[in-house]
Amino acid sequence: MKVLITGFDPFGGESVNPAYEAVKLLPDTIAGAQIIKLEIPTVFSKSGPAVEAGIQEYQPDIVINVGQAGGRSCVTIEKVAINLADARIPDNAGEQPVDEVLQEDGENAYFATIPVKAIVQNVREHGIPCHVSYTAGTYVCNCVMYNVLYMAAKKYPNIRAGFIHVPFAAEQAVDKANGMAFMSLDMIAKSLEYAIEATVQNETDISEAMGTTH
Repeated sequence: MKVLITGFDPFGGESVNPAYEAVKLLPDTIAGAQIIKLEIPTVFSKSGPAVEAGIQEYQPDIVINVGQAGGRSCVTIEKVAINLADARIPDNAGEQPVDEVLQEDGENAYFATIPVKAIVQNVREHGIPCHVSYTAGTYVCNCVMYNVLYMAAKKYPNIRAGFIHVPFAAEQAVDKANGMAFMSLDMIAKSLEYAIEATVQNETDISEAMGTTH
């Protein structure tokens, strides 16, 4: 089994992106699966094609995209991607779509096909906080999650795919306001490792209440 896991390059004025920095720390084999690591651009028009190039080159069974969500307190596993791009700031190529659909012939939304709740459970069982997220935003993270699930639905039906958001790394929080949430890169990487382990070991998700009350 092959797992393609991607992380974005730095954006929004940050010098590093903990997504790819954590991906680089992953072992080359997890739960018997080969781990293929790929950095992708934080650009609306280029992120999806970069992942598809990786799909065509490596023929993975699972694709997991990882991105930064500064301000979140732990790793969060995304459940749904929406067919909308609405950028508060320009991406790394200066693109700033506003109220644009990502795919004219796509569904309004796609659900992750990795076992979101099983992932959360496995990360927590290893003593690391983790939650389900029901919004991947409207920036490049949601864009790549949506486009990869769209591709899987249209062209690569054997691929299971999903998205994981990670918080700021500790070194990024040094010059942030007191109280800014962060995690060590090692803990972020361990969370990703346990997420991949759960994905490899669970073809279908578990049934457990992890929803929100708002």
